[in-house]
Amino acid sequence: MTEQEQSAAASVQARDPSETAAEVLAGAGSALRGHRRRLGLSLTQVSLSTGISVSTLSRLETGERTPGLNHLVTLASVYGTGLDELVGARLSHDPRLRFDLVEKHGRTIMPLSQTPGGLSAAKTLIHPLPGGPPEPLPHTHGEEPGDRSWEYESEMMRRHRGYVWVLVLSGRLRLLLGSHDLVLRPGEAAEFDTRVAHWLGPADAAPVETLTVHGDEGQRIRVRARPRER
Repeated sequence: MTEQEQSAAASVQARDPSETAAEVLAGAGSALRGHRRRLGLSLTQVSLSTGISVSTLSRLETGERTPGLNHLVTLASVYGTGLDELVGARLSHDPRLRFDLVEKHGRTIMPLSQTPGGLSAAKTLIHPLPGGPPEPLPHTHGEEPGDRSWEYESEMMRRHRGYVWVLVLSGRLRLLLGSHDLVLRPGEAAEFDTRVAHWLGPADAAPVETLTVHGDEGQRIRVRARPRER
């Protein structure tokens, strides 16, 4: 056994199972919220399906209450997932396989890799916002029909260093890129230089789930093999 393997084994043996369980349950709230939002369900809808009160569901998601086994089994059935995935349990002690959910800007993000300066991958659930998603509006320039051009509101578009590849897993993704307006469906992908003004979000009132690979320094996915076209 190598020194690295011995160190990892010692780390596993040193962990108290009760402490591990407590850590998982303490951080279960964001995972529960993520599963509910992924399905586009409100607290009231989940309450009607499970018999768990809205107030209890809210406290479970905010971490004010630790979920019991009866809560977890019931919610896992409604959300169609296993208990470990339901609470965001991290079953590996390898730090490369310990995924923590991040909630920000109306998105639930699961980082899949954290290589400094390299390509980073993440699975993201983009939630529709109440009243519809805020989206850039086009501005028209020029008075004559033949001279008119348009661009989206710059304050709503983002520009930053890097290059991104995004694949839609479920839902419909609207991508505004420069002057292009695209809607991507499951199985469709796009790649672009993030220095070009862009915006993306749900194309309708349902959440959209994506897989992204981003290169902070402009790194790209390079396809080395592909099937021959017939």
